[in-house]
Amino acid sequence: MTAIKDAADAFLAHKRIAVTGVSRTPGSHGSNVVYQRLRERGYEAFAINPNAESVEGGPAYPSLAAVPGGVEAVIIGTRPDRALDTVKEAESLGIKDVWMHRGPGQGSVDDAAAAWGREHGMAVIDGGCPCMFGPTADGGHKFMCSFMKLTGNVPRQV
Repeated sequence: MTAIKDAADAFLAHKRIAVTGVSRTPGSHGSNVVYQRLRERGYEAFAINPNAESVEGGPAYPSLAAVPGGVEAVIIGTRPDRALDTVKEAESLGIKDVWMHRGPGQGSVDDAAAAWGREHGMAVIDGGCPCMFGPTADGGHKFMCSFMKLTGNVPRQV
């Protein structure tokens, strides 16, 4: 097991990160916040939305495989029942780092998808938000992180 801070640091060391579930409606979804934050902090962030050609002022791609040049990591921000397909696609493309976004509530975490990824040699963060850690963090997200570690929505180890 790896401490969440160390896992988050390793994940955020990547510079080409895909974010699934970015909505066509700005501000309507947590994935949009993560996508924008990554872009603001100098990451090459790629929005994955099979129902849009552009979101938040940038291009959207229908799948991980459609991103030109590929990505190093993926943040899953869709419904949990879509997580396993995303993890399997990531593994087929050689992507070894996956983060299943979770704020209050279920978020995008799917236990079966996390287990499948780990069984296939992937590093899977199953909870929390990248905006809670490292160079993407802000005060509000750091506060939420402390609280959500108590509720289990941010794992202490992955």
